[in-house]
Amino acid sequence: MDLLRLRDRSLLGQGALVAFVTYWAVWIIYTRWFHPLAKFPGPFWASVTRAWTLLHVLHGDAEKRQMKLHAKYGSVVRIAPNELVTSEPEAIQTLYGARSFTAKTDFYFAFRPPWARFPDHFSSEGGKQHGERRRIVSHVYTMTSILQSEKYIEKCIAVWLEKLGQMADRKESFDLWIWTRMYAYDVIGELYFSKMFGFLQAGHDHLGYIDATEDLVPIQFLAANMPTYVRGLFMLTGILFPKVRRALRALGDLTDATNAMLKDRLAAIQSDSEDKPQRHDILGKLLEISQKRGKELDFVLDDIKMESFGAFFAGSETTALTLSGILYHILRNRSVYEKLTAEIDTAVQCNQLSTPHISYNDAIKLPYLTACIREGIRMHPITGVSFPRHAPSSGCTIGGYYIPPNARIGVNPGVMHFNKTVFGEDADQFRPDRWIDGDVSKMDRYIMQFGMGARTCLGKNISMCEIYKAIPELLKFYTFELAGDEDMQTTSYWLYKPVAIDVNVRRR
Repeated sequence: MDLLRLRDRSLLGQGALVAFVTYWAVWIIYTRWFHPLAKFPGPFWASVTRAWTLLHVLHGDAEKRQMKLHAKYGSVVRIAPNELVTSEPEAIQTLYGARSFTAKTDFYFAFRPPWARFPDHFSSEGGKQHGERRRIVSHVYTMTSILQSEKYIEKCIAVWLEKLGQMADRKESFDLWIWTRMYAYDVIGELYFSKMFGFLQAGHDHLGYIDATEDLVPIQFLAANMPTYVRGLFMLTGILFPKVRRALRALGDLTDATNAMLKDRLAAIQSDSEDKPQRHDILGKLLEISQKRGKELDFVLDDIKMESFGAFFAGSETTALTLSGILYHILRNRSVYEKLTAEIDTAVQCNQLSTPHISYNDAIKLPYLTACIREGIRMHPITGVSFPRHAPSSGCTIGGYYIPPNARIGVNPGVMHFNKTVFGEDADQFRPDRWIDGDVSKMDRYIMQFGMGARTCLGKNISMCEIYKAIPELLKFYTFELAGDEDMQTTSYWLYKPVAIDVNVRRR
């Protein structure tokens, strides 16, 4: 009897092994020769398992790896059994244009708040619902609307300048990346949460909110690169790690603070006290929509909270990495630094810049500042991985290839922003003058910093206002110099972040 059982178990094991080998043999034959994407070149393992894709991004340098892939395989490369990445400039309009008829893939679902009543602007696939929900709040994010809250941004800049003065007097250096993050987060606090979070004043992440995003976003990004059926399990395993638990606690505190803040603001609006004028910030405008047309538009407090959390997670980090990247390249190129400083000084002497704070409308009139910002955005893209889309239902043609209907395909800004056919043979160099003597309208079509077409980031104007106001203010009062000659180190777990930027500061 025992021998029979052993033989049965042996046969069962052999059968399972045969089934496993047969499955993979059939799958490999299918993906390599019969799959709709079989004709596209790329690494062997990428064509048979999405595990290759996960390992590809796990190192945090996908933009460098994809540049090598394009150099080896061409402008359209297969990076998963069902996904392509392309470096073709024409793909920008085809995949992301206003009339592209492409939808976001399930990659974005990993970033969606689980409590959201509707898909947020970032993770929504597109279509009628996305357009309707976007139209409810779009007027709040126009530049005219943002500039009505300009004084709140100036409050944050004033604190930053004060802290820089203290560091200059002590002859200290500071991490530009950390301080741009604290600035960006405090601005979001002012605009969406009724007051600064206090990071600039404290000089560090005293609430743990910044560390929370630092820990959670990479986990969401890795989950986004996995098949949907394993994401939940992967996210749950994160709870086993102390850093993740600390991050969740910090975000729980943020949620509680948000609920309390909304309660206070609602009470203030309902009291309608004349001796307490309401803040004219973004939160106030969102509350006004909910109060006046909430039932008609189905726009309630949870939707306001989603807008606030979207700005907190996406708006703060993206603005900070963009601002720090621009400033890093300005400081690294001393001739650029001196030319920009001279432009600002001349404008001050000619009374062309408002006081006590430089207004956005004055800052955008400085041509070399604008060129430096445009070039910095190009050199330091918002992400180092692709924005994947489903090809249109009728398919499309990119790089001479016919892309089958609904195939996953994307463009990596970390690759496109350095395309020499668009930006010139010196595309790997920081040269602001290309935005003065070059074809600006042509180059601008290939900058993917804030998305494209109908999916352009709603918070773009907030970010640009923060950047245009901060840079001339900083350079007007202080002299900055990189503390070392090393190249800036970066990581790209979705967002393309500096590791650290050590800067010396002195009063002018």
